[in-house]
Amino acid sequence: MEMKETKINPLDVAMEQVDIAAEKLKLDPGLVEKTKQTKRELIVHFPVKMDDGRVKIFTGYRVQHNVTRGPGKGGIRYHPDVDLDEVRALAMWMTWKCAVVNIPFGGAKGGVQCDPKSMSMQELENLTRRFTWEIAMMIGPDQDIPAPDVYTNPQVMAWIMDTYSILKGYSVHSVVTGKPLELGGSLGRFEATGKDVFITAQEASRHLNISIEGSRIAVQGCGNVGGIAAQYFDKAEAKVIAISDSKGGMYNENGLNVSEVLDCKKRYSCLINPETRGGEEITNEELLELDCDILGPSALENQITHKNASKIKAKIIAEGANGPTTPEADEILYDRSTFVVPDILANAGGVTVSYFEWVQNLQELLWSEEEISERLTRILRRAFAEVLNISKREKVDMRTAALMLGIGRVVEATKLRGIYP
Repeated sequence: MEMKETKINPLDVAMEQVDIAAEKLKLDPGLVEKTKQTKRELIVHFPVKMDDGRVKIFTGYRVQHNVTRGPGKGGIRYHPDVDLDEVRALAMWMTWKCAVVNIPFGGAKGGVQCDPKSMSMQELENLTRRFTWEIAMMIGPDQDIPAPDVYTNPQVMAWIMDTYSILKGYSVHSVVTGKPLELGGSLGRFEATGKDVFITAQEASRHLNISIEGSRIAVQGCGNVGGIAAQYFDKAEAKVIAISDSKGGMYNENGLNVSEVLDCKKRYSCLINPETRGGEEITNEELLELDCDILGPSALENQITHKNASKIKAKIIAEGANGPTTPEADEILYDRSTFVVPDILANAGGVTVSYFEWVQNLQELLWSEEEISERLTRILRRAFAEVLNISKREKVDMRTAALMLGIGRVVEATKLRGIYP
């Protein structure tokens, strides 16, 4: 009888990462325990009226991990596999991410257990507005600011902002980020995370003396992160040899026509279509193990584990997804001299431009796209340099270095604020 494979718990991964960094930082055990624990957790079970008249009960979560350095910040995802431990882990990673790029936010995250692909726009609106109502006491411009995540987008943020504003009795643009431009969104927000994957991969390439031009790129995921990253690599004259979605991917060792492949995804909701030319079908597992220079896992967590890490051939891994690599895989990759740009650095572009959006909303300003791009690039390059310096000085991998930087900043803020009473 074949044994069912045990699912990796992302919270266990996040906790183990903290332990590794805390040991290097020689932190007080009490402070380590505090950094691991969430501040607030809310689980809600709420009714939604479906198109056929049925009332269906959904489960949603909002978790604030740490707000020592500022309001909670983190996306809301709609996915069938959302559970409390996943949201806890994602909220923790958001805390470290904000600290690594040194913006004044803490970490939070939210999600609803649902299958958005099988729901109509009306059902998604009904679900979003009711979920917003249920978590309204936890969110707000000064305490917790949601944003888009897996299978949520600017339209979902518009519904959240409108519902919250109705509750308050006046428009509150700054309650969410990642909104449409017409409702106070920021220029450059949509492409920010994918752009971060490209910028940090570019910095890693410079460090390793690898030219981006002509480099072979494989990207797992083709949404707001993977798809945008692939376009940036393509514009830089790299060869995107593979890209995938949840169903599978396309591969061409000579390079794909990125625009054509992404257009197929937009029109048919899949990459593999009779109109798609110039590539062969591959699985997501095969994509990760392709012979390439840069690999961008930009889908879900736990994609690179102890089972496939030794088969990874990429020289650089730039993590567009949250938690795509387990600690066991990190050890294998480090021993094989694979340069990993960790998620809390490689996908921090989204939260950085979210910070810009929040500031613009609070001050009723609108920055130009050039200003956004310049500020984002400057912050990411500075953060990359800080993490790389720690990595070289302490002789640790880039993830441990990034965690040491982020956790160190949170711990220092905790010491300065003290424990009251």
